[in-house]
Amino acid sequence: MRSLAATGSDYGNPDPEWLRIDWRPHLRRVELPGAEVAYCEIGEGEPIVFLHGISGSWQNWLETLPRFARTHRAIALDLPGFGRSPMPSWKIDVPAYGRLLLDFCEKVGVGPGAALVGNSLGGFVGAEAATAAPGRFGRLALVSAAGIVNTWNPRERAVATAFAWETFGPRFALRAREIIGRPRLRQAVFGRFVRYPGLLRPELLWEQMANGLERCPGFGDALHAAISHDIRERLPGIDVPVLVLWGFDDRVVPVGAALSYHRRIPESQLEIFERTGHVPQLERPARFNSILAEFLSR
Repeated sequence: MRSLAATGSDYGNPDPEWLRIDWRPHLRRVELPGAEVAYCEIGEGEPIVFLHGISGSWQNWLETLPRFARTHRAIALDLPGFGRSPMPSWKIDVPAYGRLLLDFCEKVGVGPGAALVGNSLGGFVGAEAATAAPGRFGRLALVSAAGIVNTWNPRERAVATAFAWETFGPRFALRAREIIGRPRLRQAVFGRFVRYPGLLRPELLWEQMANGLERCPGFGDALHAAISHDIRERLPGIDVPVLVLWGFDDRVVPVGAALSYHRRIPESQLEIFERTGHVPQLERPARFNSILAEFLSR
């Protein structure tokens, strides 16, 4: 394990490449059994599939996609019930999302051996797919992944969280510009997810609110599904290289879960970013991209 000391000097990105990209030509849609999936695809080469977290969207990877599009076919999808993907006809749960991921890869021509990178709920879904279909993916990166519950009364907390999110999330989205423009409101809304909201570009925060908070009808179902599904005993069966990457100050999935994933998965590499929250790929993109590129190239 490398503990990566970090100050504000590499936090955020003052000149992001994603702002200079016209993303419209890269947006796609695909029909799958019981679901329609929106996704973004950019670049050519060996494929990498990126999965967002709960209340997220493909825009969770805005700081990552341009870097890997130089050398890879980078694909980031909106899970059904999030972003531009409508609710599916089937009941949302983690195994169903895992099957959806396998169907998606088959449909868009992502062959066996591709890399899979998931943040939060996306990491949980990635681990589910990797254990359900051994050999389907060649490498797996778990970024602040859900799936290992270590909080007090998780079911009760999930009910309260889902109610609060469904009640107040749309209101926050309607006030996005005001929230992002006022330091105290920005800290109050984003402080649970990122360590230093004031150091992230307003445009980046806007993309997360407009495509996450405003478009997540699957939030409650996905949260309950994540709490109720237990994958821990299956993790030792993952026989491909795994990168476990976490923020030390993650308040959504505490860093203890990173140690549990690392301990249970035989071929895992653990990286912890100090002074970083739940979305390291957005908070410390240069460092995140460098470590992920190194992991994928070995």
